[in-house]
Amino acid sequence: MNHSVIEKNIGLMAVLIALVISVAGLVQIVPMLFLAETNEPLEGVEPYAPLEFAGRDIYVREGCYNCHSQMIRPFRAETERYGHYSLAGEFVYDRPFQWGSKRTGPDLARVGGRYTDLWHEIHLLNPRDVVPESNMPSYPWLAERTLDGETVARRMRAQRRWLNVPYTDEQLEQAAGVVDGKTEMEAIIAYLQSLGTAVERTR
Repeated sequence: MNHSVIEKNIGLMAVLIALVISVAGLVQIVPMLFLAETNEPLEGVEPYAPLEFAGRDIYVREGCYNCHSQMIRPFRAETERYGHYSLAGEFVYDRPFQWGSKRTGPDLARVGGRYTDLWHEIHLLNPRDVVPESNMPSYPWLAERTLDGETVARRMRAQRRWLNVPYTDEQLEQAAGVVDGKTEMEAIIAYLQSLGTAVERTR
């Protein structure tokens, strides 16, 4: 077909563009659905514990992903700074994924265990107390708000029912009691302390 015909017919061009994008997308995406390494959890990777699960929801709610990615690329400059590059099997229980390329702040994929709980608490209350040049906002309300255990348990049950996250009946029964009365600060710190630890233990 003559290019001039396509270029002069915007409707035809739109259809052909959509077709090319669709075929290219299918060629890239469909094979990934059948690769075990992208669908199976890595050794040591478990679904989030109730407090970590609640913390992850708070992390998403507060928009932390707008400045912090959780995706270390396989380049020397990244692995030397952040640790082992990210692997798909680490994130099989993440809904939604926290991958991305936006880094106003550092990547957090391997932040678990690098700092104490107290450091994280001070950092969230006033980041400049530990990183003077930080432009991160403060989150003092996290220390004041408490979790509702039943809400967390209900969300975990939904993850098992609709997303096949393998929580056991015992875990779901105990979830509310584990988190009830804990602060949002405790929850988000538990989440941060869990990030990347499974891979760090096995590499």
